[in-house]
Amino acid sequence: MAGIYIHIPFCLQKCGYCNFYSISDIEKKSQYVDALISEIKLRNTVKTHGRASLPIETIYFGGGTPSLLDIRNVVKIFETLQNHFLFSENMEITFEGNPETLTKNYLKNLRNHTPINRLSVGVQSFFEKDLTYLNRKHSPKQVFETLEHAQNLGFENLSIDLIYGIPTLTNEMWQENLKTFFSLDIPHLSAYALTIEPNTFLDKQIRNLDVQSPREEQVEKQYLILREQLKNHGFEAYETSNFCKNKQYAKHNSNYWNLSKYYGFGASAHSFSGSSRSWNIANVDAYISSISKGILPSESEILTQKMQYNEYAMTAIRTQWGISRNFIKTNFDESFLQHFQKNIAQIPNDWTIFENDCVITTEKGALFSDLIAEKLFIL
Repeated sequence: MAGIYIHIPFCLQKCGYCNFYSISDIEKKSQYVDALISEIKLRNTVKTHGRASLPIETIYFGGGTPSLLDIRNVVKIFETLQNHFLFSENMEITFEGNPETLTKNYLKNLRNHTPINRLSVGVQSFFEKDLTYLNRKHSPKQVFETLEHAQNLGFENLSIDLIYGIPTLTNEMWQENLKTFFSLDIPHLSAYALTIEPNTFLDKQIRNLDVQSPREEQVEKQYLILREQLKNHGFEAYETSNFCKNKQYAKHNSNYWNLSKYYGFGASAHSFSGSSRSWNIANVDAYISSISKGILPSESEILTQKMQYNEYAMTAIRTQWGISRNFIKTNFDESFLQHFQKNIAQIPNDWTIFENDCVITTEKGALFSDLIAEKLFIL
């Protein structure tokens, strides 16, 4: 099985904290979609000389803001994918969108004219002051309208994003955000700590003392509140930042964490074969120009055993299934297992626990999953 990621790099405005590749020049949307369709055809022809044989289990439209696309362009992308890939039954097809663009009419068209069956809505907070801090364009009112319309139209597989650690977000407000989430009966939540990425607008604001910086103790406290509240409401913490009810895992993202194969199409999109990785140029103009000449605008690298081990450690430690010593023993040289066992012993006792063959993080340890991974890396 494999997945497909489609990158739509357009936004009405750049969120202050975002470091994903996106642009606000939405006039290039149709030209970009034509290039993206050409890339699908070009790569399929170059690599497989016909329809790709590996069944596709998931498709994910990410960005940027995919909900800025005209429905007819979404349909064109699907038609192209169907002509060049084998689709599995019961596919998960996720579409990211923001409340200001996921109108009732747009959602109705998605429902009626595309096979999309899962929505991921960028909410971030139900409070206006947090949205202002993050430079988000939507209002809390638009959030509730979007989610109500989506549910009424039959989108049952819904996920929203929330951000904690925002300086304007008190612990009481964070608890209120979670209370609101639970009241909406949504089966999946992605919750992220606000991080300040270099050279983002928010980074510049903080360096200029225009806004406050997140406080580490606030981030830690709000994460522990998050874990406690989700547990109390029957949610499973299956990845450091992802939570669901009734086993409704995000299948596409789980493919990333399980190191499954995936194809990435569009400017800045990444692909992974299991033993190699490739990525497209992160520039819309250069991407369109290259594709128009029949040239794939990508670079690639072969992953060494060390790189594959590090990737496994980085992704597995973030999941509830943890790092399997047997997996390391089976897939890598003996020296990798020795390195792992030596370094995991140096991690604080209250950060990890052993369950059967696996090392998983405690609730406290989940706060430091990336740090744990770094300690396990082979440099």
